[in-house]
Amino acid sequence: MEQRKHWWNGKWGRIARKDVYLRTNGDQWYVEQRAGGSDGSSHFFEYDSEDTALDMVRSLLAGPDEWRELSVRPSSR
Repeated sequence: MEQRKHWWNGKWGRIARKDVYLRTNGDQWYVEQRAGGSDGSSHFFEYDSEDTALDMVRSLLAGPDEWRELSVRPSSR
């Protein structure tokens, strides 16, 4: 699975931090919505197209938080 994009709401701490990830594996696209940092809870969504996955990302990023796109580390292949 390859991570394509990562957004963070810019807040620190288990209660306030939120992350959204866009990943792909073959023809499938995955969106992960995580609350509470690396030890937090996640919700996963699976899509057949990048456009549909990005629609979900846009809806998750809507709201009062000031989301920041973070750089994705290059794969070590």
